[in-house]
Amino acid sequence: MSTAPRPWHASAENIALPVLALAGALLLFGLFVWLGGRSPVEAWTLLFKGAFGDAFSWQNSLQRAAPLMLTALAVALPARAGLVVIGGEGALVVGALACAAVPYVFAPPANAFGSAMLMLAAAIGGGLWVALAGALRQWRGVNETISSLLLGYIAIALFKHIVEGPLRDPASLNKPSTKPLAEGLRIGPIMGANGFDSWLGDVHWGLVIGLVLCLLAGLWLSFTAHGMALRVVGGNAKAARLVGLPSTRLILVACAAGGGCAGLAGGIEVAAVQTSANASVIAGLGYTGILVAFVARQNPWAIPPVALLFGGFGAAGSLLQRRMDLPDASVLVLQGFAFVLILASEALRGKLFQRPQLPRLRKVPKPPVAAPTTTSTVVPLPTRAADEGPAPLVSAGGKA
Repeated sequence: MSTAPRPWHASAENIALPVLALAGALLLFGLFVWLGGRSPVEAWTLLFKGAFGDAFSWQNSLQRAAPLMLTALAVALPARAGLVVIGGEGALVVGALACAAVPYVFAPPANAFGSAMLMLAAAIGGGLWVALAGALRQWRGVNETISSLLLGYIAIALFKHIVEGPLRDPASLNKPSTKPLAEGLRIGPIMGANGFDSWLGDVHWGLVIGLVLCLLAGLWLSFTAHGMALRVVGGNAKAARLVGLPSTRLILVACAAGGGCAGLAGGIEVAAVQTSANASVIAGLGYTGILVAFVARQNPWAIPPVALLFGGFGAAGSLLQRRMDLPDASVLVLQGFAFVLILASEALRGKLFQRPQLPRLRKVPKPPVAAPTTTSTVVPLPTRAADEGPAPLVSAGGKA
C-alpha cells in the first residue's frame, strides 16, 4: 500500500494541526479549572460568551485583535526569510515611545496628517529596532531569537526610564506618563456617532490598519518578485546566494517591515487607546503576537481570524473573574497551553494523514535445484580366462 503524501495533505495539516492544538489547549484549561474546584463546562461557556456573546464582547475582542495582527506580522515576515524573531514586544514599546515623543520635538498639525506623522515615527522606531537584530545576525553571527528577545527587555527599560524621567508629564502623579496627545492627533472610532455603534462602538481605525497590512503583506509575499525572492532566502539561504539573490538585504527588509508593523501597533495603542505613553502599553501584546503567528503558520492572510480568536480570549478574562472568581490573568494559562501544543504539533507534520503500512509476509526462497551433470562411466568387459591375459577397458563411447 502506497504511503506517499498526496497534494492536499499539506494544506489539510496546516488547518488540522492548529485546530487540534487549540482544542487540546481548551481541554487542558478545563482540567486546570476543574482542579481549582470549578466547573470546566461553565468556564468554556463563559470564555466564548465573553469573547463573542454580545455586541460589547465583539467590540472588546475586535479592539484587542487590532494590535495582535500587527505584532503577529513582526514574527511572520522575518519567518518567511528563515528567521525566528520574537522581539515584537520591544518594537511595540519603541513605537509607542516614538509616537509620544514627536510632540516634544515639534508641534505636528492636529489633523489626519499629524496623526499619520505620529504613526510613521512609530513604524520607523519599531522597524529600526527589529532590523538591529537582523543586522547582528547577518554581520556578527548573533542568534536572532536571543538578540530580539533581549532587545525587548532593553526597550522596556528605556521606555520606563524616559517616560518616568525626561518626558514625564508633571501632572501625572500616581501613574507616570507623557503628556496626552492633542485631540486632533488621536485615532478615533471607525463609525463615530453613526447607527452602527451597537456593533462597533469604540473600535478604532487600528483594526482597519491591521487588516489592510495583513492583506498587503500576503500580496507582497505571494505575487511579487521581491516576496518570492524572500521566500527563496527563507527556504535555502545558501542556494539563494548561489543564484545571486541579495540575502542580507532581503533579511534586513523583512526584519524592518515586521518591526515597523509592531511599532505601528505601539503607536496605535498610544494614539487610540491610552492617549499617552505609560506603563499600560507594556501589556504583553508582542508576546501574544508570537502565538498568533505560529497558529497562523506565518501566513499573513490567516493572521486576522486567529488574532480575533485570541483577542476574544483576552476579552473574556474579566467575565471569568466576575462569574467564577478566577484571576483575570487565567487566560494566560490557556495561551500557554496553546503555545506548547502548537510547538508539539510540529512533530506530527507529514504524519497526520499517513496511512499505516501493513506488515508483509516474507516469502521463503526455495532451495536451488542442481543441474544434472554428465560423467563418463567405465564398463569392464567380460573377464577372460587367465591364460588370455587381462581384458581391455572400454569406455561408454565404445572406444578401447
